[in-house]
Amino acid sequence: MKIFNTEKIKAWDANTIENEPIDSLELMERASKTFVSWFTEKFSNKTTPIYVFCGNGNNGGDGFAISRLLHQKSYDVIVVALSVSDKRSIDNQANLNAIQKMSDLKFLTLSDSEDFPPIQDSSIVIDALLGTGLKDEIYGFTQYLVHFLNQLNVIRVAVDIPSGLFGDETSTGVIFYADYTFSFEQPKLAFMFPENHKYVGKWIVKSIHLSEEYYASERADNYLLTDKIVLSHYKKRRKFEHKGSFGHAILIMGSRGKIGAAVLSTFACLRSGCGLATVYTPSCGYEILQTSIPEAMVITDNNDSYIGSLPETDKYDAIGIGCGLGIENETQKVLGELLQNSKQPLVLDADALNIIASNPEMLNEIPENSILTPHPKEFERLFGKTSNDFERNSLQRQNAIKLGCFILLKGAHSCIATPDGTCYYNSTGNPGMATAGSGDVLTGIITGLLAQGYSSRPSLCIGVYLHGLAGDIGAKALGEDSLIARDLIKYLPNAFMELNDN
Repeated sequence: MKIFNTEKIKAWDANTIENEPIDSLELMERASKTFVSWFTEKFSNKTTPIYVFCGNGNNGGDGFAISRLLHQKSYDVIVVALSVSDKRSIDNQANLNAIQKMSDLKFLTLSDSEDFPPIQDSSIVIDALLGTGLKDEIYGFTQYLVHFLNQLNVIRVAVDIPSGLFGDETSTGVIFYADYTFSFEQPKLAFMFPENHKYVGKWIVKSIHLSEEYYASERADNYLLTDKIVLSHYKKRRKFEHKGSFGHAILIMGSRGKIGAAVLSTFACLRSGCGLATVYTPSCGYEILQTSIPEAMVITDNNDSYIGSLPETDKYDAIGIGCGLGIENETQKVLGELLQNSKQPLVLDADALNIIASNPEMLNEIPENSILTPHPKEFERLFGKTSNDFERNSLQRQNAIKLGCFILLKGAHSCIATPDGTCYYNSTGNPGMATAGSGDVLTGIITGLLAQGYSSRPSLCIGVYLHGLAGDIGAKALGEDSLIARDLIKYLPNAFMELNDN
């Protein structure tokens, strides 16, 4: 799914109005009905008071239409309108006129903080104050109103975007705290970043059937990674293929006390469909790996506790390095040698990234189309601190372009930045995956896909999506609190089956 900026979304609306054809008021009605369909399914108790706060623009027009539709379904609706009537949009005024004709619909106007209505606990407050048209942080009366709403012990629902939140840049000032944000057609870029979760809450997207032609023709720099994108890359197996058809990966991993990372990554590599997997590890890991993963081949370094020499790598289809590797001086030299001599993309994770961060000159030696998989702290060590998530996202893109590499920043919506500056934000996964070893599993999956002949972009898209999906399936079976990294490997086959079913 493409994620357009707010200007392109406005143009998308206009294109739909011009070419469907449909007038703007009818499109507003369509959007409001879509919201109400979700709302009535989510909140079925019709006796709960629902306060709909409506501004003067088209977001407020949505609010008025939503109020009318909910009232017609016998919900207990109280419409609260800002009383700056001379500044209303045309469609806002039309929907305001419509509800003012409904004598049994409760209607209040606000012009001063003394007008704020008493709202009982457990009510539902719907925010339709400002929408995506915001140009600056909110101030004055509206600021006081949003602050008032944020103090209430109620369920808060935002229409399209929480008031005060910018869709495409960092927001400051007072912002509506939504428990649920219902976004039309697609999510906003702001929803992808941790700094905005406290405002957005759980976000929901439903289509209002904007122009398919516009969507197909318009370029985007951001995508929500969905099964549709993954399936466009995914290759089903053919009957007469054999293990040699699915590649041979080598995983250079482990040090004393961290052999478990190599176990998880190697097991995940095989579970991803890789035909053959060899793990290169210190000799202290030999028995552990041979016992825990009999399907894998094991080669040991001469050193007992850490890797001090580079194995022959040319014969392998993919190379993953870093999980549990350690940062010994000899290990650092091994990584430097690999970066300088590898003729193929690498998957670099964990201590491989920490070594590079300590030796910045190594950044320019990373082979093109390699995959870096930092978590936020590793990213900061590699590329520097940033003041907000938008700035960090920009820095991620810049370095992906500069290095000619793929940078996967792991998180709730793990972000893949590509060498052409495009970003993909993952739609699968849950907080239960925030556990030791989860990243090692992901590195194994990506390395296994790379070995099977997928290039870096498909390996990342498929790997990140399936890793999150395995976590979602595992969380349903075990709960988020009890999820551990091995469960992601356990449920990876279920994730593949779900993808195949699609």
